[in-house]
Amino acid sequence: MSSLLVRPSAPDAQGKIIDVTPASAGWKHIGFQVHQLAPGEHLEATTGDQEVCLVLLTGRANVVSGEHRFDDIGERMDVFEQIPPYAVYLPNDTSYTVEATTELELAVCAAPGQGNRAPRLIAPSDIKQSTRGEGSNVRHVHDILPETEPADSLLVVEVFTPAGNWSSYPPHKHDVDNLPHESLLEETYYHRIDPPQGFAFQRVYTDDRTLDETMAVENGCCVLVPKGYHPVGAPHGYSLYYLNVMAGPQRVWQFYNDPDHEWLMLT
Repeated sequence: MSSLLVRPSAPDAQGKIIDVTPASAGWKHIGFQVHQLAPGEHLEATTGDQEVCLVLLTGRANVVSGEHRFDDIGERMDVFEQIPPYAVYLPNDTSYTVEATTELELAVCAAPGQGNRAPRLIAPSDIKQSTRGEGSNVRHVHDILPETEPADSLLVVEVFTPAGNWSSYPPHKHDVDNLPHESLLEETYYHRIDPPQGFAFQRVYTDDRTLDETMAVENGCCVLVPKGYHPVGAPHGYSLYYLNVMAGPQRVWQFYNDPDHEWLMLT
């Protein structure tokens, strides 16, 4: 089994089915969890030394952090409705509670924080929507927490790739701290597939091929990208959604295309 592929587990007492930590991933910055909660169930946690972005993938919830209350937020019941989600930003050293008011799938995105920001709601109207690529490289993007919005480390985005299309393509990487040409960012991909019995493919590889893994990704899997290029393909008949979390020493997304495939940008 690939060391980069994290499969969902049975839910624990707080509904956790995916748990990526810096220690488990072998890196420095990103923590990522997914929780599935039934109506009335709670997630109670503290952010510690991490800032956190709670993304309501599906369902509705009450989110409370100190005097900050965000009641009955959430709109989409299926990620493939393709409308932007509700999210909540929380700084480090903060306690919070999430209470599901419907069936809830919640992503907890974390990276080092500096504690100089207040909790805030990120509503669908705050999220920029765009379309990238052309032909079989078209994908649709929701910038949940881009570098233009305040945070210390986190970058969070979700992408919808139509059936038969490619995404994160042409292959690109961001694993060298060499700004303004390239930034160093770890990354996670949390995949959902429609219909759910389908699969997608993701390759993670470096120029020297010391890392070169190609994974069949099923619904609910998470792929770790510690370095290297990382294209994704959605087979005919199966639409692909993924939630990306990125973080590194500087909060800038500057990528470098694989030179062997740079010509695709010129056609």
